[in-house]
Amino acid sequence: MEELEIQKDHIHILIQIHPDESISMVVKKIKGATSRALRREYQDIEEFVWGENFWGRGYFAESIGSKTEVAVKKYIRANR
Repeated sequence: MEELEIQKDHIHILIQIHPDESISMVVKKIKGATSRALRREYQDIEEFVWGENFWGRGYFAESIGSKTEVAVKKYIRANR
């Protein structure tokens, strides 16, 4: 994980993955691991979860090929 910014309704994460890895599988692993960790740490969190899913089903992913890594990090930091 290169950069992380948590906002009220979404999270920006800059990560680097191997070209053989599927973006959807990486997102699924991140969502699953963080959901389990948060549920374990904050057992009263269930009152804030709608249904059985902690995270929303969607995500947005974009390659930084058209931008520089520095520019993307700057954007994420500017949203703090």
